[in-house]
Amino acid sequence: MQTIFIASDHAGASLAHHLCDFLKPLGYDLKCFIPEQKVDYPDYAALLCKNMKEEDRGILICGSGIGISIAANRFSHIRAALCSEPLSAKLSREHNDANVLCLGARLIGQDMAQSILQTFLNTEFEGGRHIPRIQKLKTCQEL
Repeated sequence: MQTIFIASDHAGASLAHHLCDFLKPLGYDLKCFIPEQKVDYPDYAALLCKNMKEEDRGILICGSGIGISIAANRFSHIRAALCSEPLSAKLSREHNDANVLCLGARLIGQDMAQSILQTFLNTEFEGGRHIPRIQKLKTCQEL
């Protein structure tokens, strides 16, 4: 059973609850960190990233998805991708082995978020020519 972590700030809480409800019947081991009050997105990105192993999957949601993706990518075992449609989710998995999907709750609706998430979870990393690039991401401090 694959573990999926979901965290959001207050702007993404409604979408995060929706995606948790969407995933529950699919049999994933869900760990949801969704605030009841106003919070800072870096704190919730850190909460998810500190609890997540590289082989797990994560979903981070804030208003635009930008801030929370920047915060998540500070962690060496995280490859967070901000996606606004299914193709970017597919490519983030195939080429970048992204393990965290970031979404902007104020930019996409629930149906689009579900479609993006399904694509993200159902797409495998291609490996091959992409492996050396992923290794560079894991080991570099600055490019």
